[in-house]
Amino acid sequence: MPTYKNLDATQAYPTLDATRPFDVTELDTQRIRSLQIPLAADLTYSYAATPVDGTIIGHLGDLAVEQELQAKYAALAAGEIMNTGEQRRVLHHLLRGQLGPAVVDEDGTDLGAFYREQQRRFSDFAVAVHEKKVLGYTGQPFSTVVQIGIGGSDLGPRALYIALKDWARAEGISPRMEARFISNVDPDDAAAVLADIDFETTLFVLVSKSGTTQETLTNEQFLRDQAAKRAPHVDISRHTVAVTSQTSPLATGDVYRDSFFIDDFIGGRYSATSAVGGVVLS
Repeated sequence: MPTYKNLDATQAYPTLDATRPFDVTELDTQRIRSLQIPLAADLTYSYAATPVDGTIIGHLGDLAVEQELQAKYAALAAGEIMNTGEQRRVLHHLLRGQLGPAVVDEDGTDLGAFYREQQRRFSDFAVAVHEKKVLGYTGQPFSTVVQIGIGGSDLGPRALYIALKDWARAEGISPRMEARFISNVDPDDAAAVLADIDFETTLFVLVSKSGTTQETLTNEQFLRDQAAKRAPHVDISRHTVAVTSQTSPLATGDVYRDSFFIDDFIGGRYSATSAVGGVVLS
């Protein structure tokens, strides 16, 4: 098993810490070309604008060896407990594919298969929305989707939506639906997002892994109050889906049209390719 210690407890870190950073104002074409790493899907990672040179890279390599980085990466991919503070696995990588050699099992559940099933479920739901097989309470198709969440349940999906929206615009593609996001607990912010919303044609995505996130539940109640005032003929529950854990208060009952599941092994800041981001982006 790999050992875990803070950086300042290693032998390599003091040397790295004492090394003068590279002055990025000295950038030149040769450096920009040389400090690039090809990735998948025709992407390239460039670290030319980071304050490192060959000496610093060497010290980082020494630190990586001392910290058993390769062994820890293998343990991560195999589904071993990596969050030593909370004694949890770290499994966001299973949302993208099977990196480790074996099934990651939790109480008899193949977690990779569980995540893929949830991805299939929300993808099928999105297709049904676009094909107008899933309609609002009054029979109108959905044209807008509003995500309600905070922290990792908001920032990643929001960033990806903005990036994809700009890409679509550049490619001359018209998004099928508009997305909006509510995270701020200040009611003025939520009111601004909902100001021109047509409740008959809007789908809401409520995201809370625990089902008890106070800010998110507060904004949900604000949404329901606004819907009751402005569209009392609409059953807002038929316009709302939840993204939560299977054991949360949001997972059962008829308060939501459907629920899509995540678990404690998917950290909030890494959850954008789970249902947390997948529902709104789909």
